[in-house]
Amino acid sequence: MTSAPLSIVIPTLNAMPRLIGCLSALVEGLSAGLVRDVTIVDAGSSDTTRDLALDMGCRVVECPPEARGRGHQLAMGAQHCQGEWLLFLHADSLLQAGWIEAIEAHIAQAPNKAGYFVMSFDDDSSGARRTAFWANWRALRFGLPYGDQGLLMLRSHYDAIGGYRALPLMEDVDLVRKIGKHHLRRLPAMVITSADKYRQGGWWRTSIRNMALLMTYFLGVQPARFKDWYR
Repeated sequence: MTSAPLSIVIPTLNAMPRLIGCLSALVEGLSAGLVRDVTIVDAGSSDTTRDLALDMGCRVVECPPEARGRGHQLAMGAQHCQGEWLLFLHADSLLQAGWIEAIEAHIAQAPNKAGYFVMSFDDDSSGARRTAFWANWRALRFGLPYGDQGLLMLRSHYDAIGGYRALPLMEDVDLVRKIGKHHLRRLPAMVITSADKYRQGGWWRTSIRNMALLMTYFLGVQPARFKDWYR
């Protein structure tokens, strides 16, 4: 019998209760024979994140204090995966109906490319719709999907380009730039992600800040120098 091809990596830090929905959406992938394993890389949660992950059959990897940060966590998670394909997903992102079929079709039709999902927010405000539109446009036009859109790729491809670097910020942009726009493909399925940071910081203010961070990174400033701006 052929092993399920897909390993999923999710970095966490006090991810409850969002993680419940994220993991619940993955269950049908297990029963469909697509998902082989799910690895949670935790950065020292003080809530019940790790207990939930273990209860739901995930592998839990503890990230040491000196190696915390999403870039570290994603890189660590990939090291523990056994699948031929990797899907990197955020704990507050919820895959929607059709994600299994979208991944299966991508694996069959475009194995030389990485894939990402269409993004929406768990918010129906005009600010949410506007921000999601521009995020999806940016990903399609410039080949710059962010981590909350998920990233699917062959393990061999991931290894060949060096995988995630241990960056405190911009680890997602760093990796998709190494992949290149012409080796990225939008998947015909949606992921809904949390809008909490936008609701707390304001849609315009948070969007402008994120754009400023991206431009700062493109100008060659190391993420360690501006990571505190993201908080």
